[in-house]
Amino acid sequence: MNILCFTHADFETPGVITDWAKARGDRFDVVSPYKGESIPKTDGYDLLVVMGGPQSATRYEEYPYLVSEVEAIRTAIQQNKKIIGFCLGAQLIGAALGAKAERSPEKEVGVYPITLTSEGRNDPLLADMPETFDVIHWHNDMPGLGEDSVVLATSAGCPRQIVRYSPRLYGFQCHLEITREGIETMTLAVPEDLAPSRFTQSRQELIAQDYVSIHTKMIAILNRFTT
Repeated sequence: MNILCFTHADFETPGVITDWAKARGDRFDVVSPYKGESIPKTDGYDLLVVMGGPQSATRYEEYPYLVSEVEAIRTAIQQNKKIIGFCLGAQLIGAALGAKAERSPEKEVGVYPITLTSEGRNDPLLADMPETFDVIHWHNDMPGLGEDSVVLATSAGCPRQIVRYSPRLYGFQCHLEITREGIETMTLAVPEDLAPSRFTQSRQELIAQDYVSIHTKMIAILNRFTT
């Protein structure tokens, strides 16, 4: 499989998604438009992965390269490609469909549970998942919803944690891909994000979390999405 991945910060990598693709022998091309790298045509790719980042999809004037990413995502949608996005990436998928990102009711930074909706419990990607399970959160915003969008999971701080835009388009406001090392890097790169709030854990709390079960769910979701 040929996979194209957009990243938005040096400190926020695809994490276990890279390991998953490597283990399968897939081609995994990472492009960083925020560094001025050109976005390739999506024709030759089977899957587009759009990662998170510190930018806000509610303020495109500050990040003009995000407009180019949204255009590339829109083209990939027209080409019937499979697309999965995380955090900012989920918001950009929504934007490509005309659904503007919005501010989340609460900032969430830490490992907290999400709860599947009735639609989520019956979704093929989330089949056999517990009704409530822990994931990684690191966000202020949340994806917009279009007419055909289906919310598959919510959390205490955000009503749009997993969104199915179509059977080939999924947005995860939460993260399941970040490694413990990635978390350590992020806490050092953007310590201001750890300012206390209702749903913000300390650096020590974040590093002490169990990421193995989260990563196991990520791999299962990726395998189901690409079969």
